[in-house]
Amino acid sequence: MARIPDSFIAALKERVDIRDVISTEVELKRGGRTWVGLCPFHNERSPSFHVWEDHFYCFGCQAGGDAISYIMKKENLGYVDAIEELAGRYGLTVPKEGQEDALSRLRLRILSANRAAARFFHAQLRIQAPDGRQYWNAENPGYQYWKKRRLSDEIIVHFGLGYAPAGWDALRSHLLGEGFSLEELVAANLVIKHERDGRISYYDAFRNRVMVPILDLRGNVIAFGGRVLDDSKPKYVNTSDTPVYRKGNDLFALNFAKNGKTKKLILCEGYMDAIALHAHGFTQAVACLGTALTDRQASLLSRYAEEITLCYDADEAGRNAAKKALAVLEKTQIKTRVIQLDGGKDPDEILNTHGPEKFRALLENTSNDIEFKLLTAREGFDLTATAGKQDYLRRAAQILSYQDAITADLYSSRLAEELEVRKESLLAMIQSHRAARKKKSERDFEQFTPPVMPKNKVSLDRTRAEFPAEAAAEEKIIGTLVAHPDVYLTVGGILNTAHFATTLNRRLLEGLLPRLAEGVEVEIPYLHEIFNEAELSELARMQEEALRMTNPAKLCQDGIEKLRQLFEKREQLRTVFSDDTQFREAFRRNGRLPGAS
Repeated sequence: MARIPDSFIAALKERVDIRDVISTEVELKRGGRTWVGLCPFHNERSPSFHVWEDHFYCFGCQAGGDAISYIMKKENLGYVDAIEELAGRYGLTVPKEGQEDALSRLRLRILSANRAAARFFHAQLRIQAPDGRQYWNAENPGYQYWKKRRLSDEIIVHFGLGYAPAGWDALRSHLLGEGFSLEELVAANLVIKHERDGRISYYDAFRNRVMVPILDLRGNVIAFGGRVLDDSKPKYVNTSDTPVYRKGNDLFALNFAKNGKTKKLILCEGYMDAIALHAHGFTQAVACLGTALTDRQASLLSRYAEEITLCYDADEAGRNAAKKALAVLEKTQIKTRVIQLDGGKDPDEILNTHGPEKFRALLENTSNDIEFKLLTAREGFDLTATAGKQDYLRRAAQILSYQDAITADLYSSRLAEELEVRKESLLAMIQSHRAARKKKSERDFEQFTPPVMPKNKVSLDRTRAEFPAEAAAEEKIIGTLVAHPDVYLTVGGILNTAHFATTLNRRLLEGLLPRLAEGVEVEIPYLHEIFNEAELSELARMQEEALRMTNPAKLCQDGIEKLRQLFEKREQLRTVFSDDTQFREAFRRNGRLPGAS
């Protein structure tokens, strides 16, 4: 089977909408968190076929997988043929044997072109004297802009800041002279190719803008951000996606911040704020790159930070962005706090107006994620009116219902005292929200979870029937690692494949571990060359169940500890029963740990 490179799978995954693929043959209706329909793979009267953003699973026949799996099963195609069929629908061409080498060479050329472009942009800020020495060019509009932002020469050099000349072909002419081709410069998004009336022209992507190079964790220049010198629009122009850059994958200045002494990072909305913070000594600042915080960026942050402080603009857009970022960060184990900016609309303004002492004071008085949610929830409620107070307390009770009992009690005391209500009434509201959510969860669990041991689960691996408690714990671990791969950073050191009792689950884990250790993708589209169709269906089921669980890291740790205890129990029995048949019978009868199912 020809190997399909991960880079192409990533491009295909970004283009494909699995609901579009499936809905051409299955009528899908919204059902809670999923889209639901009658399964196309077996006859049924009640819909048990569920579709998520990137995978499907049938709770009737246990078929599951991603869009590629669906095409393979529905059209009876092999893996490569299914890839070609799906790629053709979305206007992509599957790379042939050897083309990955060409793509790797193109990536290297793009990185070289980006590095040369960064040097060119930075050189515009300097002037060379007749004796060969270089000086800052005070007449250059880019240098004037950076100095107006109160950036020192050291910071300009540290970040490699520069300026793109106002002409249409300054960069293009320079890089062509350096030996790069037009095709490479277009692929790097440094030059734009324009076609009109059959005529083709090329022009620089960045013109008359101050330039900020964006580096990856290895120090490669992967993209650029360009800002206008005035208030004209568009204010920012950023590199589009290229073979070396995906704007939702990386974070500005993380290459610097990750090397700091602290595991507490500051997350800003844009790179200008991050640069300003570094310039004033807050070298733990990083920034998103033209998008809202993504799951991939949150996972990247979790490798280097134990706590994230959100430092977004003080306007409504900034508060909304902070709320969205908190929702993304809640999926990780990172502690989160939020700065309430006072004295300016953004960090840059506060630093340049009031100095670093003011910002440091704001940083020391940040609110945690709960306080921020309670604070922002107040907006729109008139707390001087009884009705407004009631509505706010209902919203506050809903927020606190997600917290542990001690946290909910502490905040209930504060709110009860501040708003002059009985604490018991607020706690009762919190408990009411918890009870309603638990009831819904139980209802969903009954509706969505397949029987404890479906026939095909046993037929796939007989050891599951022999070791049901082990199988349940193993599946929680595997599902969590696929749904939340960043959890591997927490549990990788205590995972032991020898503790896995079931043959299939051990094979699944052994297939996933190398990719997890390398930090590469473990989503289903990337696993077709490792696992067969039935195994991918099992992974889809395990992933779906893990996505419904809260606190994935603890879930995984608990599963690992449970397996360790069960493994030790099995080993004790093996010392008594050397015969394998006797051992299995003894284990079946009394090998369970107290309380194990």
